[in-house]
Parts: sequence; structure tokens; C-alpha cells
Amino acid sequence: MARIVMLYGESGSGKSASLRNFKPDEISVINITSKELPFKNKIPRIDNAEYVDIANALKNPTKKAYVIDDCGYLLSFASLRRASEKGFDKWNEIGENFFRMIEYIIKEVPNDIIVYLTFHEEESDSGKVKAKTVGKMLDNTLFLEGLFTIVIRSVQNERGYRFIVNEPNSTTKAPIGMFEEDEMDNDLKAVDTIVREYYDMPALNSKVTKTTKTKTEEK
Repeated sequence: MARIVMLYGESGSGKSASLRNFKPDEISVINITSKELPFKNKIPRIDNAEYVDIANALKNPTKKAYVIDDCGYLLSFASLRRASEKGFDKWNEIGENFFRMIEYIIKEVPNDIIVYLTFHEEESDSGKVKAKTVGKMLDNTLFLEGLFTIVIRSVQNERGYRFIVNEPNSTTKAPIGMFEEDEMDNDLKAVDTIVREYYDMPALNSKVTKTTKTKTEEK
């Protein structure tokens, strides 16, 4: 079972910049748009990715960490492509496709891999900051944060670019005892180390576990 981590924040809050300390052979970026990384680093990137590209990249992984960057655009682009359709069924289908992606990562990707999914943020009607979706119709079908055990918010405050792992006015959360402080530097590689140590996962630079075929695939 692969681990999934949600990272959300405003545009320019340091989500992509948080990858800066990874080496190119440690992580790959599956980019839903074609956005350049905001630093000089030759981290491998797949641009304009769709669900099939994500599945293909993770089917036989060569890295211990992957980032699906601007993941919320999977929902936005699907909504725009189906803008002329009426009724609630399309929202169920958009939510189901996203859920199936998460389910695939959790069930089919080796358990020594962490996949980070990044989103923009928005404020709910109750005033809580959350990952941005495409509106209430989808939220009634799929509560994104409910699919994740670790939800981190990226912010820029008086201390600089920071990660928030626990605050009352947002949907941030983490397992008890995983993080020593509620706030830390926006360094996703440091987060990766903490998560691996907490779950007794192999180190980031260790050999990748080969994906084994299921009985159905072998037939």
C-alpha cells in the first residue's frame, strides 16, 4: 500500500518550491499542466498528464517518491470539458474518476513509495481553509481530505514559506506524534523523511520494490 500525502495552498505559497532539495533520481513530477518548476533542478517531469499518464507512470515505478502537481486541475479540466452537460451524474463521474486514481495508488503502487498530490486552496462556507475543488456539487460527492491521513497546508507568513501540519481553521491533519511542531520549513524532502521514519518505510535512496503482477494480470 503506497502512502498518499495532500499538500495544498495558494498560488505562490511554495508548494512547487518545496521540491527543491530532492535529487533528480529521488523523485519525479507528474504535472497536470505544463508549469515549470521554480528552481534550477533537473527533476524529471511529465507535462499535461491525465489519469492514464498517472497510471502508466506508477505502474512500474523507478522512484520512491512522486508528485502529482496541480492535481486539482484534473477536476477542473474534467468540469470544463463537460460544461454543457446538465444534471448531477457528471459530478458523480468526475468524483468517481478521481477516487479511482487514489484507490489505484493506494492498492496497486508498492508500499515503499509516497505520492504527493498538490492542490490550490479555498475557504468553505464554514470559514475553514480546504483543498480547492470545482464547487459544492462535487463536494457533495467527494470530500477530498477524507481520502488522506496526512494533509499539509503551504503558506507564506511572517516566518517565510512554511508548511502547516495542524491548525484549527483548516483541514490539515497528521497521525499523532508524526510531526514535532505544528509548523515547519516548506521542505517536502524533510516531510518525506519524517513520514518514512514514522511508518518504518525504506529510505528514499534505497532500491525500489518491483511491482508484482496480480493473478488477473498473469492470465
